[in-house]
Amino acid sequence: MSIMKQKITYIVLLAVMLNSLGCKKFGDLNVDSTRSSNLDPASQLMYTQVYFSGDLGIQERTNYFMLIPMMQQFAGAFNMSFGAVYKKTPSYLWRMFDESYQNDVVNIVDAVERSKGVASQTNLNAMCRIMKVYIFARLTDTYGDIPYFEAGKGAAGQIRPKFDAQKDIYYDFFKELAEASAQLDPAKDRVANEYFYKGNIPAWKKFANSLRLRLAVRLSKRDPEKAKAEIQAAYAAGVFTSNADICMTRHENVPNSFQDPRPNGISAAWNSKNEMGRVVNTFLNALTATNDPRVNHLIKCYREFNPVAPTRFLEREDITAQVRAKIGLVGAIPGRYNSDDVLSTTAITLANGTSYTPRSIDLKPQLNHNLLRNDAPFFHITYAEVELLLADATQRFGLNLGGTAQDHYYKGVEAAMQQLGLYPGGPVVTATEINNFKTANPLVAGRELEQINTQLWIALLLNGNETYSNWRRSGFPVLTPSPTTESVSQTIPRRFEYPLSEKQQNTANVEAAIKIIGTDDWTKRVWWDQE
Repeated sequence: MSIMKQKITYIVLLAVMLNSLGCKKFGDLNVDSTRSSNLDPASQLMYTQVYFSGDLGIQERTNYFMLIPMMQQFAGAFNMSFGAVYKKTPSYLWRMFDESYQNDVVNIVDAVERSKGVASQTNLNAMCRIMKVYIFARLTDTYGDIPYFEAGKGAAGQIRPKFDAQKDIYYDFFKELAEASAQLDPAKDRVANEYFYKGNIPAWKKFANSLRLRLAVRLSKRDPEKAKAEIQAAYAAGVFTSNADICMTRHENVPNSFQDPRPNGISAAWNSKNEMGRVVNTFLNALTATNDPRVNHLIKCYREFNPVAPTRFLEREDITAQVRAKIGLVGAIPGRYNSDDVLSTTAITLANGTSYTPRSIDLKPQLNHNLLRNDAPFFHITYAEVELLLADATQRFGLNLGGTAQDHYYKGVEAAMQQLGLYPGGPVVTATEINNFKTANPLVAGRELEQINTQLWIALLLNGNETYSNWRRSGFPVLTPSPTTESVSQTIPRRFEYPLSEKQQNTANVEAAIKIIGTDDWTKRVWWDQE
């Protein structure tokens, strides 16, 4: 796409965003009773695609502040302590609900309706239906029962949408994905400018089926018979078969802001901070205990600017080798800050030949900054995830899904290591490193599900919502809670609480939803989250 076409595209997307915000009555987060008559559903689809991972508000508050540290991967920075030690900050819990309903939900629901039954938009309608499931899945997995069937619609007399049971929502997801996948037809309309696959119909079919697989496995404990049926149907319909199938948004290397979703939102949140998160021992030890080669590629020590200059974070000097030689990689203790546990060492030699005595913050390892570029891709669903989910389903249910649990596990591990090379300047894990890891780490009887889902926890890094969902679903890896005197909860929260805006503006419906779970507390579990 030319620069001029990109600019035009983003002007259109901005217009979609402004229209979706401007045509709603003040405070109506879920229902838009008036609609523009000339919005293009293809532009609405594109807006929701880029917004999903490019919105700084959601990625910062939900992913960076809360879920990545809560899942004990990276923490230590003050702004990551909210999730690391369970400091309940309501506005962070509410952000995704408030932002999503008034932006991507209202657009994608409208796009589905606009394109429904239009002969020249058969494939576009199918893509919008798939995207609608994807958007609502993130919401219901985070909050539980949510407005779904009536959300985003301005039906006469329906001012406030009811909250639907998560079971009903999930069953409709499966119906929608099956129908949308079957509806896609290479002989019909081509949606050439959408961001995921540039209109590639076979790729969209695999995306729909792989999403169906993800959601089916989610029900493994709560609804095993339905889970098995949907897993088998998704597999038979055709899921991802290589890293070439990965669904990703290729973001742009432009300055981040709350108004511009073009850069990667999690990258923008991470590298715009004066203090960056450090690897937590839980994550570091999972890599080192298995001699995982990714520890050499993902985890780095940098000479920081003093004070840290976020706009120059890619210029920091890599001093990992010398730090490892002197003190090793020392991860952060869960619940502790970067300023705690001061490290000291002798001077090192910089690339220019000068001597430098690192500060404690320089010695604490962090994430390879090539994964945090503004133009880093955001992985929505990967081939690695698909293979590891197939491994889980094969092991758990004894299903025939084209191989043994070990076969799928090995394929998933290999794909997860290889996908790091898709980042700009990203690390390349060699075939020898991958084969050595697989040889040394086969599935062990009695520990298969733990190993499979620990690998998913690693592979899903930077996708906090999915990491959190799979951890709750599987129970692995086993995470020891890290409460402190600042904590509101003594255990890891299991869901996010409903926003104040909904309680004020949709009172009767949200109260009915809360009554089902007892209290609107973040220690309660969503429907599929079972012991």
